[in-house]
Amino acid sequence: MALERLQKILAAAGVASRRKAEEIIAAGRVRLNGKVVTEQGTKADAEHDAILVDGKPIQRQEKLVYYLLNKPKGYVTTVSDPEGRPTVMQLMKGVGERVYPVGRLDYASEGLLLMTNDGELAQKLTKASSHVPKTYLVKISGKPSGGVIQRLREGITIGLEDGRRVKTSPAAIRLVEDKTNPWYEVTLIEGRNRQIRRMFAATGFDVEKIKRVKLGPLVLDVPPGKWRELTKGEVERLKGL
Repeated sequence: MALERLQKILAAAGVASRRKAEEIIAAGRVRLNGKVVTEQGTKADAEHDAILVDGKPIQRQEKLVYYLLNKPKGYVTTVSDPEGRPTVMQLMKGVGERVYPVGRLDYASEGLLLMTNDGELAQKLTKASSHVPKTYLVKISGKPSGGVIQRLREGITIGLEDGRRVKTSPAAIRLVEDKTNPWYEVTLIEGRNRQIRRMFAATGFDVEKIKRVKLGPLVLDVPPGKWRELTKGEVERLKGL
């Protein structure tokens, strides 16, 4: 049992500030497991005890959770899909809390996806201007010249789904497998929809495969379709970005 002072529990549940919560307790407006509580030092377990203010149960504070998922190809990065395609939510069986994907990987892409119920962190990480580095392994159909790769590194104008045209931020690109259809490691500091596919298409090349292997301090280390909980250190580093 995680025991905390009642005024702290009430404040965390959004009932009132801690000082105001103390006044509410002193006024006899709080019941703990059926008994009126007026003593300020009283402690309770927010998850298991019945805490009522003016006869109404308080809103329980949701436990924030963070998971790293290896999304396979053939899944959409949404909570539900009108076309009936499999979604990443189907891979998160066994997780007690309701979590949501942060950012997106398109249907044909695979790799590292953050799943959480921390809305504040999700919003921070998904802004195109957040500058959180994301690293991908990318297989190209055909062999781009050094000049093409340099243009992509410096930033290239692409069209977005809303019709706007924007110049991409500088990207780090290095050849990792020199074949007829080579593999590159591409690191972006922005996250526009289908950005890597649009970047290479703008130079006349199609992307065959995309796999995200890093997101900020996170490194993909689980098999396709599997997930693991983030360590406390990983969560702290993500929040510090």
